[in-house]
Amino acid sequence: MTQKETIILNAKTRQETGKKVKQLREAGKLPAVLYGHNVENLNLVLNYSDFEKALNQVGESSLIDLKIDEHQKPVSADGGAQPVKVLIQDVTRHPVSDKILHVDFYQVKMDEKIRTEVELNFVNEAPAVKELGGVLVKVLDHIEIECLPSDLISELEVDLSSLKTFDDIIRVKDLKVSEKVNILTDTEATVALVEEPSKVEEEKPAEEEKPEGEEGEEKEEKKEGGEKEEAKEEDKGKGEEQK
Repeated sequence: MTQKETIILNAKTRQETGKKVKQLREAGKLPAVLYGHNVENLNLVLNYSDFEKALNQVGESSLIDLKIDEHQKPVSADGGAQPVKVLIQDVTRHPVSDKILHVDFYQVKMDEKIRTEVELNFVNEAPAVKELGGVLVKVLDHIEIECLPSDLISELEVDLSSLKTFDDIIRVKDLKVSEKVNILTDTEATVALVEEPSKVEEEKPAEEEKPEGEEGEEKEEKKEGGEKEEAKEEDKGKGEEQK
């Protein structure tokens, strides 16, 4: 289990919506929205580069301190706004360039449990791969958990060293988590296993080729048969004309 230090992001409320949002993106800004349980929805804007850096550092399953200027009351002499604890709920990207277009933030309450997905981080090498030449199969890359925000983990380690034979399987129930974290994913679900190396299929014997003479004779017979049929048709036509 890994808990990373909290990242601070600065944001401002925005009035721009619809087509005007495109101008924000062109100016290096990123549109976002904040919502939550019994929380007023807010349209926000923040620096694209700041968010991209934060996303690379903490991913989508870590708490972020979001400071919203012009909305929250100052709490210090320097006029700083009191941050709210948020999760990156959804990141919308351009289908071609993969550039981030929009972000959804979910404001959490520290005394209320939250549900989120946690990435699985595979560590060590499976003996069944190294010693037996097997192929590692990762069935899951994340699981769903429920916990209080203060107990949230950003990733969960999966130790592959337990995969010693082709019969060994790592299931969700084998993952080690704190008692304060409840796993919602089916505990019997497979996380990873090692398959035997695929066997090379034996080459099927090629079909026997007919000698050129036989093939030529066969074609000739078909040709002669066709000519005979044509001759019969001609004779039949002549007979009808004579009638």
